[in-house]
Amino acid sequence: MNKLKIATAQFEHKSGDKSYNLSVIEKLSQKAAAKGANVIAFHECSITGYTFARHLSKEQMLDLAEFIPAGESILKLTETAKAHNIVVLAGLFEKDEHDRLFKAYVCVDKNGLVAKYRKLHPFINPYLTPGDQYCVFDIQGWKCGILICYDNNIIENVRATKLLGADIIFMPHVTMCTPSTRPGAGFVDPKLWENRENDPTSLRAEFDGLKGREWLLKWLPARAYDNAIYAIFSNPIGMDDDQLKNGCSMIIDPFGDIIAECRSFDDSFVCATLIPEKLTQAGGHRYIKARRPDLYKDIVGQSHQPEQKVIWLNTDEK
Repeated sequence: MNKLKIATAQFEHKSGDKSYNLSVIEKLSQKAAAKGANVIAFHECSITGYTFARHLSKEQMLDLAEFIPAGESILKLTETAKAHNIVVLAGLFEKDEHDRLFKAYVCVDKNGLVAKYRKLHPFINPYLTPGDQYCVFDIQGWKCGILICYDNNIIENVRATKLLGADIIFMPHVTMCTPSTRPGAGFVDPKLWENRENDPTSLRAEFDGLKGREWLLKWLPARAYDNAIYAIFSNPIGMDDDQLKNGCSMIIDPFGDIIAECRSFDDSFVCATLIPEKLTQAGGHRYIKARRPDLYKDIVGQSHQPEQKVIWLNTDEK
């Protein structure tokens, strides 16, 4: 494998305004390509918007959702990828021929759809259907996977995706700054966002504290470290419907180190160069080889009825 330069982005999407959101995706993709990025990743439901969907009926969801790969958004992403010679990953609501609804995330290059993943643990709207398979695909010789938001909190999903061959896992989210049973969690006051130019310090303190970044850093680097992967985390910045999100889009290497992170309040991106040698130098590479599945395969695989939570319950550990 050769080195690969990846960008992760954050922007303030508009609920239900696919045309606007795709225009921002195109603008940031163009800028990332100009800086030499081979790939750019955007957040969960970056095309459609996210939290507003909790209010939508099934009919409204079907109107918002698209067929993949025939939908307009995939065609637009392909145009963007072709125009700027960059691989683009973004999220949207998907529908199929049976009117089933999914939360999807796609990878598109200049030739069209490369990969599609359906969230295994979807929330926000009761009409969403859980996905039923993992996704591993190739970008310029690198094996990649996708896990959306809460999928990454279930640690078996990350390990399974790694064992299927992924050395990069794209982790699109809409998360942080919501109430939870976890101490320190809670909403961030939208008035701080409105006043961000006059008082950036108070907003940054909320974004970086236990409501936001401090919670993220409790677990996200561990996913990269334990599995010897590059984790590409993407998250929106600004208002998502009536809730405020704090961005912090970042790239974490197989040592669990943050090697690039968005730190502004603007629509933006950061780039990092992924180095193949780190995949085998990191401790997680040794740990995976040292596994003893004979000891715990029956424990991990024991019968279990998963909790069926399909409506977002206003927790950041969604």
